[in-house]
Amino acid sequence: MAESAVLERAAIARHGRRLEYFTITWNLLEGLVAVVAGAIAGSISLVGFGVDSFIEVTSGAALLWRMSVDAEEHRRERIERVTLRMVGACFLSLAAYVGYEAASNLVERKAPEHSLPGIILACVSLVVMPLLSRAKRRVGAHLKSAAMNADAKQTEFCTYLSAILLGGLILNMVSDLWWADPVAALIMVPIIAKEGVDGLRAKTCCD
Repeated sequence: MAESAVLERAAIARHGRRLEYFTITWNLLEGLVAVVAGAIAGSISLVGFGVDSFIEVTSGAALLWRMSVDAEEHRRERIERVTLRMVGACFLSLAAYVGYEAASNLVERKAPEHSLPGIILACVSLVVMPLLSRAKRRVGAHLKSAAMNADAKQTEFCTYLSAILLGGLILNMVSDLWWADPVAALIMVPIIAKEGVDGLRAKTCCD
């Protein structure tokens, strides 16, 4: 019976690794498209969304590390803590960057160009991210992994960021509201910052 439970846990951990490989690949592509499109259009919300995707790559790599040692019980707690803190620090850095750039753009009244690639990217992300988050949450529940649950939550928050990004880009394109983009970026800041604080404060399932 115990052997069967160990084999089942190993299978779930393998599924978790596959999800993180997908996360890394998706976010590399998403981040590249968003940053390039954002730089061309001068859109801070799009650039911030892209940098967020690259941070998700860091999170995915950290979770791969976590899943790779799942069988080693004595290392789980330490790795959970390190993983959560790494991801939390990255998100706080991103919040500071996006907040500064968005505020500067509002003060200087910088008007971004329209970005159709950004709108398409945000729409696709709105479909992919909820599905990925749900799958990660199932793995986290089975493994009782705080790090995987945190990663699932970050993926879920990426859905909200996609919706905010989409709203800002559409308003800018349809109504020519130059301030919609930096305001959308500023709305992202507390969401990103909360993820960072939660990552730094989070306790493992062993606490």
